[in-house]
Amino acid sequence: MTMIDNPDQAKRLARAILSDVAMYNTEKVELGIKNDTIFELLKDELEEGRQHFLSRVSAALNPELIYGIAIVDVLIKRAGKIESPIW
Repeated sequence: MTMIDNPDQAKRLARAILSDVAMYNTEKVELGIKNDTIFELLKDELEEGRQHFLSRVSAALNPELIYGIAIVDVLIKRAGKIESPIW
């Protein structure tokens, strides 16, 4: 499999992976936002997604940063309507 070396494609892949994590774990996302424990509750899912992402994206693109930004954009920002003490 060819490694992704285009930053826009890498960002799309990260968002797709994290959208799946959010879609299949809606209760964990909601509970995690409400209690500020989202990273603990989704630890395994986020790590599995990260490993998949890293296996597909060139290291030259700084994939850890891209994946981290996508976590915030997809999991955190989209959950802004959920009541939480963190905002």
